[in-house]
Parts: sequence; C-alpha cells; structure tokens
Amino acid sequence: MLPSHLNGHSPLARRPRISAATGDAPAAEAAVPAAADAALEAHDRVYFQSYSHIGIHEAMIKDRVRTDAYRAAIMHHQKFIEGKVVMDVGCGTGILSVFCARAGAKRVYAVDASEIATQASEIVKANNLADKIVVIHGRVEDVEVEEKVDVIISEWMGYMLLYESMLPSVLFARDKWLKPGGLILPSHATLFMAPITNSDRYEGSVDFWCDVYGINMSALVPLAKKFASEEPSIELIGGENVISWPFVVKHIDCYTFTVEEFKSVATTYKVSSMMLAPIHGFGLWFEVEFNGPAESSQNLSSESNPVDIIRKKRSRGSDNTVVLSTAPEDEPTHWHQTIFYFSDPIEVTQDQIIEGSVSISPSEENPRCLNIHLECSTGGQTLVRDFAMR
Repeated sequence: MLPSHLNGHSPLARRPRISAATGDAPAAEAAVPAAADAALEAHDRVYFQSYSHIGIHEAMIKDRVRTDAYRAAIMHHQKFIEGKVVMDVGCGTGILSVFCARAGAKRVYAVDASEIATQASEIVKANNLADKIVVIHGRVEDVEVEEKVDVIISEWMGYMLLYESMLPSVLFARDKWLKPGGLILPSHATLFMAPITNSDRYEGSVDFWCDVYGINMSALVPLAKKFASEEPSIELIGGENVISWPFVVKHIDCYTFTVEEFKSVATTYKVSSMMLAPIHGFGLWFEVEFNGPAESSQNLSSESNPVDIIRKKRSRGSDNTVVLSTAPEDEPTHWHQTIFYFSDPIEVTQDQIIEGSVSISPSEENPRCLNIHLECSTGGQTLVRDFAMR
C-alpha cells in the first residue's frame, strides 16, 4: 500500500463493534454503519485517514502489475471462490471485492476502517452487486461477521513488505473467520535484500554540493550525507544496481505465520560481490505468491542458494503460480524498492565477501512504523546503522 507523503527520493507516507447481516441478499445500504463506537489509537486514526485520500487508491489501482496480479489470482482460484464466502481485509475502493463477486462469490464482506468505505458502498451499488457485497466500515479487529468465510483476500503489503503492519489484521481475520482448508490470497510472501551501488544517486544528492554554479558549497556535504542516509528511501533501481545475489530476510506462509513472529524479523547474511563497485547501501524488495490451500511455497531462508532462488523464480513462467514481484529486474510497481543508504560508500572488489545481519521490528511508539538494525562487514570495514521507517 502507499503512504500519503511519498515523494521521489525521500522517506515515507497507508488501513469499531459492527455487525453484518448474513441473509441471502444483504443490502449494501446497511453495510456502512457508523464506526464511532470503537476508539482508535492516534497512529491508527492517522493511518486510516490517509486511506481516505483518493490519490492513494488511484496510484494503487493504476499499478497494473499489482492489480492484474490480483485479478489473475482470483480467476486462477475461481473454483475456491465461486459460490463461497469471501472476506476482503482493507478493501479500499472495493475493487478486489468486485473481482471476487464477478468470479462467482456468493457473498463478499468488504472491510475497511477508512472513510473510503462510503464510496466503496456506492461502487458496489453502481455495479449492481449489492446482493453479494457487504461493505463494513471498521477495523477487522472490531467488526462482527456472523459466519465463517472460505476465502480471505487482502492487499496488505507495505514498503519492504512489512511497513504499515497490516499483516497482523489479516492473521486476525484468518484465526477468527477462515474455515479449515480455506484460501488466503496472497498465500506466501518473501522479503529480499542485497547490497546496491548507485553512484548517480549519490553524486546527485551529495557530491552535487561541491560545485553549485561555480560556488563551493561543500560545507553542505555532511548535512547532505546525513539527510541521504538517516531514513530509508523509496525509489526505483534496476538490476544493474544490485551487486550480489539477493538473500532472503523473511519468508512468510500466511496459512501458518503468527503475530508473535511478526514482532521481530532477523537474519544473518553472507554474499559475494559480483563486481568492482562502491556499495552505497542495501536495497529491499519483495514478492508474493497466490497459492491454493493445498499448495505450498518453497520455504526460503537466508541460507537458500541464491541460484536456486532465481531458478525457482524463472521456472514460474512454466507453472500455474501467480506471482507479484517488486524486484529491481521486474516491471516497476508503486512499491518501488526500499533503499538504506550509507553516509559514505564502501569500495568492494569482485568476489569480495560482504556479511552481517539485519533485524526489523515494529516501533514501540507506532507499530505501523519500523525500526531496522543493520550490520555490515567487508574488507576489514564494519558498519553498524539503525534506521527508522516512519
């Protein structure tokens, strides 16, 4: 999902007791009750308010890689959806709910705590789906649905997969409403990381100040370095910027993953540089798979052979797995990639070992934000950095 204060190269900016009827033909008009009963934490209030802005939904829906992947997954798993009950967690405009209804779902509970739920209800009526889709205005943790569901669908992924911490809401819905053997879309997610080089970006943001219209402004270089590296940056890089095989930070099976596991994600890594180049930082990206309830994704770990990871990815073109990827070498998405820049680059040679550790945890002040601890050692140099993704 997309935060409300994203700009080009900068850090960041994304989802009460309510009952839904379960008759054979629920009415959308009664499906958006007032949500004033449930008190929201301040950070949740800001979060949900940001999703009332149409610009966020426009950016997400216009992301054809994202939207087409969800539509393809729904049609691929139509046999699990047709005639069944679906819950759309964080439905936004309701586009995924409409896709499910058109795929033959008997009923769709479209849940969203932002004010966009009002427009979602109107969209449902405008598309003559009020007999199938119930829009519920409220947090999924606070609403009441009087039946179990066969399918849970959600576009819960934030920057570097985990930002915004919406996954726990999906897990809550799974544990409370999903029938045994039910379908979760997406079913699996993998967060990747690799050292990157980006001289153009560094020179444009830092070295730029050494000569500005013939004026020596190098006094600003330390400030520029601090600004460039103090928070993660959301931007597009290409495969040519990645200087080693990626490693797996976390693989998530949405059928079994727990909220407790989400509280701390950590791994060690050891990779080899594929070129002579300066390391300007690390890049993170993710991919999600849309597997059926009886299918499983290979449980990747940070020790997974990178060649096996790439081979597995390329082999998907010949099987039936629907995959949404935000990797640098794939078609760009609105998630871009998340970059942790260093204050100063580290020069590496081809085949030089780069190793260390990374840990990611929700912020105590605002669990929708992330704290990242990164350690990197190579060529006798060691770097330890803490980043806050706000």
